[in-house]
Amino acid sequence: MGCVLGKCCNRHPLTSDEDSGHHRGIRPYKSKHSFTRSSLELVHVPSHNFTLQYSSLIQHGYYPDAVERENQDSFCIKTQIQGNPSVHFFGVFDGHGQYGAECSNFVKDRLIEKLSSDPALLDDPFKAYNSAFLATNYELHDSEIDDALSGTTAITVLVVGDTLYVANVGDSRAVIAVKDGDRIVSEDLSLDQTPFRKDEYDRVKLYGARVLNIEQVEGLKDPNIQNWGDEESNGGDPPRLWVPNGMYPGTAFTRSVGDSTAEKIGVTAVPEISVVRLTPSHLFFVVASDGVFEFLSSQTVVNMVAEYKDPGDACAAIAGESHKLWLERENRTDDITIIIVQIKGLSNSGDSATYGEVDYRPRSVEGNLDVSGVSEPETHGSVQHGDLINRSSAFVVPSPMHQMPLELVGHLSCSFEYFPSLYTLFEPSD
Repeated sequence: MGCVLGKCCNRHPLTSDEDSGHHRGIRPYKSKHSFTRSSLELVHVPSHNFTLQYSSLIQHGYYPDAVERENQDSFCIKTQIQGNPSVHFFGVFDGHGQYGAECSNFVKDRLIEKLSSDPALLDDPFKAYNSAFLATNYELHDSEIDDALSGTTAITVLVVGDTLYVANVGDSRAVIAVKDGDRIVSEDLSLDQTPFRKDEYDRVKLYGARVLNIEQVEGLKDPNIQNWGDEESNGGDPPRLWVPNGMYPGTAFTRSVGDSTAEKIGVTAVPEISVVRLTPSHLFFVVASDGVFEFLSSQTVVNMVAEYKDPGDACAAIAGESHKLWLERENRTDDITIIIVQIKGLSNSGDSATYGEVDYRPRSVEGNLDVSGVSEPETHGSVQHGDLINRSSAFVVPSPMHQMPLELVGHLSCSFEYFPSLYTLFEPSD
């Protein structure tokens, strides 16, 4: 779900290369969905002697009131980061607002540039990810793109040997499939960042955001009732963020890159980061925009992927089912972007040292983050990530809570929730 002002258009031809893809061509609506699908690609991970087999698909949404509207999704697939054959990147970016396509593609390009050029990437992926997101956000603000009411979400997976680092800003999603006996079970690698989450709700309220759905804004329902059920059963009128004395921006997410107006009421570009050590039980992972997950659960998506040998065929099936459900429940369809990555040949005997000695000790996000041009982006505390990677499941570095804000850049701020079993939280210094 984007901003209430809609997901509008950009004007560029269709382009693609080995590192990125986006479909922005103008087309009339047809009775059958159309999409741009990549060929099947393979990349070896020599550090642990397994292979990633992947495909991607991007489908233009249908908006009957804006038939010439262009796709605002984009994606990035970059293999052999920093020349390392065992480090690879997969990301999906879902733009929104009048200049959403420009924002999406700007972030797609800049984020991977920041990560690729960070010499500390393998030593401290957490810090590198935070620095890259904050620097990209700052550069978008400082660019010629008007991001006052436009921006993009970002869901990204960095593969470092047999470890996945997943950084999320917004409400797109990454999911991994785990073989459990005779079942294939989905595990979310990211948590949707929306006002449905109490921690995210509390955080944006601290910054003065009004949280109301459309019916409350229009006076049809009591604005004092701050309970909208859950995201799965909400029925299409989600809680949105509004400035204290205005009818904007109306974002249905609590984190994004860009959205400089919403930033003043707590919307932040600080990512939540999860990490998972791959095992032979992990079969594949999916990175997709919220156009997929609006009406399909994570488990349904995993079940569909498991039916196909070719990840490209699975992408097409999921896009088709998502398209059908959108038209059954609404008079439009969202843009849809999917990357499916199969994990082939992973055993428990990989040598973790051959791709450049990643330090697997607990790491901290603390001190000054190198955000390339942002002056004095200090944090005033730290979070120990604990022994996360020794678990088979993914754990998310928790969402900021309002008790301990850490000023990062201008109105951009974050803090970290106390999770006693996994993290140690230090009081901020004066």
